[in-house]
Amino acid sequence: MARRTALLALVTAGAVLTGCGGTDAPAPAAQEGPGTREVVHALGTTTITGTPERVVVLDSGELDAVTALGVVPVGAVETGGLLDELAATHGFDAGDVTVVGSIAEPDLEAVAALQPDLILTNAVRHEALHQQLSALAPTVQAAELGAVWQENFLLDAEALGMTERAEEILADYERRVGEIGAAWGDPAATEVAVLRFMGGDEIRAYARGSFVGSVLEDVGFTWPAALDTTENRVELTAESLDLVTSDVVFWSPGFGDGGAGESVSLMSGELWTSLPPVQAGADHEVDDSRWFLGLGPTGAGLVLDDLAEITASR
Repeated sequence: MARRTALLALVTAGAVLTGCGGTDAPAPAAQEGPGTREVVHALGTTTITGTPERVVVLDSGELDAVTALGVVPVGAVETGGLLDELAATHGFDAGDVTVVGSIAEPDLEAVAALQPDLILTNAVRHEALHQQLSALAPTVQAAELGAVWQENFLLDAEALGMTERAEEILADYERRVGEIGAAWGDPAATEVAVLRFMGGDEIRAYARGSFVGSVLEDVGFTWPAALDTTENRVELTAESLDLVTSDVVFWSPGFGDGGAGESVSLMSGELWTSLPPVQAGADHEVDDSRWFLGLGPTGAGLVLDDLAEITASR
């Protein structure tokens, strides 16, 4: 697949960059044991020595990435139900992870108290804090969010010295994507929509530029013209729901209280019941934390689990 080819090219390029010190040995050798490596990221180059043991993550994608690699961070920001989901999936105690504020406002004093040897986050959230974070520990920041989750995962793995393991995880993801697409039959002939009720009159229709959109696109699904964009999402209201002309709709009432009340009310009315996928019985409620909070390989795997179950019930 095109995205997988591009990812392999990125890894190869990273090996060339980090191997420019006059040796022909491949850069990933740094993951075999203690050593120093230069990690190029959105905000510069960070030097990391040895194997980080006290990792702090400041967004949900980084939390997903490190736990997928078998690393339990000493600290993480509040991410709703995601930490518990990841703990159950990977078999660690969520209570071992200290909460260090929120994604919007990480508690830097709490981070410092944990004495981290690596901080992972992204420039979308915390570019302005980079200097302060770097004063606490080597800090690596990804550039973007959403459909680039695989690139971000490889960046986090490079910082941890675990690139080889990350490649194995992505290869397994690619295999599962192929299996689910084949089981569906012809996903390219199926248009999908992914709706998340946010409360009030706000409904998000996630597109190909989003995390969950990239997973569905990898499986092979397409989008109706009005919702087909490489942006993260299209903003809808109840009155513009008629743009959902897809064959299938996946929907979530949102995290916590979120849009639960509005979604229940809306679904009893004609604006919802008249939608083509609803009339065809192809509307599927999905778990918010599984589809929208992970932003990494575990979250992608949970989406694939749900797709496999839906595919088997068709």
